[in-house]
Amino acid sequence: MNMETVIQSHQSAQFVHPVYDPGAAGICPEMLEVAEEANRAGDYDLAAEIYSSQLADLQHPDRGLCLRKADALAQTGRIAEALDSYCTAANIGELRPGELQLLVENIARTLREKELTLNINSKATSCHNSGNGNDGVEADGTFEEEPLDLFSCRLCRCLLSEPTTLECGHTFCKHCLEEETVKDCIQCKHKLNKKDGQILSIGFRVNVILSSLLDKCFDSESKARRHWIEGEGSRKKHDYTDALDKYNKAVELAPSIGRLLGQRAELHMDSRNYSQAIQDAESLCRLKPLCPKAHYIKASALSKANYNDEALKEYFMCVALKPDWMTVKLEAQKLLSELFSSAFEKDGQPTPLHPLQGGPSTRRLKPPALLSSLHPPTTRQRPGCSSQDPAFIASKSSPREGPSFSSKHPLSPSSEAEKPLLEDAKSLASVLAALPAPPGGLKRRHSGDSPAFNAPSKLPRPDEAYSSSQPPAASPGRRTVAADLLDSRDMECSLCMRLFYEPVTTPCGHTFCLKCLERCLDHNPNCPLCKENLSEYLATRGYNKTLLMEEVLQRYLGDELAERKKIHEEEMKELSNLNQEVPIFVCTMAFPTIPCPLHVFEPCYRLMIRRSMETGTKRFGMCIADELKGFADYGCMLEVRDVKFFPDGRSVVDTIGVSRFKVLSHGQRDGYNTAKIEYLEDKKVEGQELAEMQKLYVSVYDQASGWFTSLKDNMKSQIISHFGHLPGKDPDPQSNPSGPAWAWWLLAVLPLDNRAQLTILAMPSLKDRLIAIRRVLIFVTRKRPR
Repeated sequence: MNMETVIQSHQSAQFVHPVYDPGAAGICPEMLEVAEEANRAGDYDLAAEIYSSQLADLQHPDRGLCLRKADALAQTGRIAEALDSYCTAANIGELRPGELQLLVENIARTLREKELTLNINSKATSCHNSGNGNDGVEADGTFEEEPLDLFSCRLCRCLLSEPTTLECGHTFCKHCLEEETVKDCIQCKHKLNKKDGQILSIGFRVNVILSSLLDKCFDSESKARRHWIEGEGSRKKHDYTDALDKYNKAVELAPSIGRLLGQRAELHMDSRNYSQAIQDAESLCRLKPLCPKAHYIKASALSKANYNDEALKEYFMCVALKPDWMTVKLEAQKLLSELFSSAFEKDGQPTPLHPLQGGPSTRRLKPPALLSSLHPPTTRQRPGCSSQDPAFIASKSSPREGPSFSSKHPLSPSSEAEKPLLEDAKSLASVLAALPAPPGGLKRRHSGDSPAFNAPSKLPRPDEAYSSSQPPAASPGRRTVAADLLDSRDMECSLCMRLFYEPVTTPCGHTFCLKCLERCLDHNPNCPLCKENLSEYLATRGYNKTLLMEEVLQRYLGDELAERKKIHEEEMKELSNLNQEVPIFVCTMAFPTIPCPLHVFEPCYRLMIRRSMETGTKRFGMCIADELKGFADYGCMLEVRDVKFFPDGRSVVDTIGVSRFKVLSHGQRDGYNTAKIEYLEDKKVEGQELAEMQKLYVSVYDQASGWFTSLKDNMKSQIISHFGHLPGKDPDPQSNPSGPAWAWWLLAVLPLDNRAQLTILAMPSLKDRLIAIRRVLIFVTRKRPR
């Protein structure tokens, strides 16, 4: 590459050490400038060569140049050579954490790309980068990488405990909803009515059906979750003894929950039981080898127990798995700085010399102390290990004080399990230095570089995450219900004794089919099971389906649900047939085209109106009462335009007349009347008969208009407010099968009893109807007081 091109086309280096002396004897400023440009161009090998040549010309090594050389070597992936240069710089002056940033990042990068054989964008790690403002790890210790399943609470990401269904239909743990920070539903943003942390109105009781279902299908985990929550409460109160007892019970019941192990490890750290914390962290890392939080907990425990070499390995693993975790990067840099410092000790010699010259120096390097901290991570067991795992058995033993370990602890120098790794594995520094650099990172190879070393994968690949010997249901995030544990009887509505259809949960925690619950609330505003008053629930009409129960039905009882849906659809189809079984509202006279507002309060008619809306017809028949038959043989079909519900269940229904009908047979359904009907239409006339009818039509309309005009103003205002103005004349009186609208308007406002109105309504001839109306007009005009 042409250096002029390099200078013009690349940005400045990522990290610059301002501590070298460019005026020192033997240093060539021009060559250093070329090295800096090479750094900016990404040609780190060239930069390292220049720094090496400049250092070779010096009588005493320059600390700044040593650090620049070390950074360039680290960028190429030549970690072992970089460590030598960092050691030379540390020999001259103590290394600060900020000067080790590139070393940490490049060790982690090489570990990630070569040792772990992971794709950073793979499913196993992508979830770590979702971020929530806490460096990718939630403040309460939640493992973000744990996948959510059907039975997980979306707030705590664990198995639902005391499942509580909100008015919006979403379900969460009760104790999660009681947290002060929870103001609304995390899924739909529905606001919670809370005061002093308590939910006041809708959705504050445990869902009885779901609670029983979880206890039945996930017995051990459900019990463990209850102990776990109790332990969290005791921990918040700093009652560590009781908290540990609860955590131990929880782990014994559910040893494969990573977050539970992590919290118990943190509890041990709070209690200064570092040996127990390390054991739990070891088990956690075996269970979740690709989880940054697991390695962070282990690193923290090791660090607090003064096992800094081992802690550094875990910090590197964290950064390898989650490169943007700044907190861990800084911890690793700080710890690495301390390890460099501890690798030297004074020996009383006042003159510093280059270590490679073999002369005395003020400090002597202790390579094992530093390089042993960079061994590859110990072999990790795949997730899903059973409770027979020795690590779990050890972690359940009684707590011990102090940082001492048993002879079988993985960190014990005498551990038999550790010996093969220490004997057979090279240090991480030498292994990483021998690996080929990542694509694009290395411009040229040196003849003295070590041959490539293909390190065996120490961790399972993401597609090997679950042992074939263990069912998926045993691992959080993969919960499934065994086929023999759930049957349709577990999901039956206590009102209709059929499988739930559109399940709705009341504030008292009981679940019913939506239609069943509405019918019960039509009669009584109390829960059908516990008799708790549901007036507020009725007033809000927040009948949202319980979504979790709906999903359980679809997933595990799909065939039964399909059959239940088929029955429901057949019922709706039958109800929507407005010829065979028309719902009949027995009340007052109604006429085509004329508004008919109704006040509905009887339970049977609440059901009838609701069904007419659900079927989509929005229609029902209106008839007057009949002492013998129950209702008259003629009526008018009404269409619902609007419904206004009141808190007590009553409603005002705005309807308008559509067409007339004749009742062929009477019937009943669920407490209200029904009828088989045929629709009535006026017989059309032609020729001379039509001409005579048109004269009559004009004459009666003029007579009706004169009568209405002659009424007193207050009476006209009342009529107009209720029925509207007198409609105009239609050019064609036979255009509407039911006749002109003004005739029905007049019939509705004239002072006639229902029987007389019914007789005119039933007439199939417009001419006969006009004659009858003219007679009534003549009668009321004569009787009107003067």
